[in-house]
Amino acid sequence: MQDSTGTEMAAATGPCASIPADHMAFIRQVLDRVGDKWSMLIVAVLQDGPLRYTDLQRQIPGISQRMLTHTLHQLQGDGLVTRTAYAEVPPRVEYALTPLGRGLHEIVLQLIGWVADHHDEIRANRSGTNAAASSPRS
Repeated sequence: MQDSTGTEMAAATGPCASIPADHMAFIRQVLDRVGDKWSMLIVAVLQDGPLRYTDLQRQIPGISQRMLTHTLHQLQGDGLVTRTAYAEVPPRVEYALTPLGRGLHEIVLQLIGWVADHHDEIRANRSGTNAAASSPRS
């Protein structure tokens, strides 16, 4: 399918219909990045301004040093987070959301809030599904 400019579109209907097919792979990559649990939590934690690495790690339970470093590097590469190093002794480094990252922040908070609001219901559904899947069938 093509739009009026002759560009091939990714889908005939639905939310992907207005996206050119040649953009879809990149869009999937970005969605994979910003939809990653650690990326979303980092964006959420940076809401109130710059934080040092150790403060970030303290506010995101369960994230390893390696994963925090890796995720921060990826978010920097996408222009969502800045890294500022200060020439002090001891050295100080802070991470902050860029304007692009702040635009994502509201969406991330809404999604995290939705998950928190529906935690019990989702947990119950998972338990029911797991129990049904493990029971023998006649």
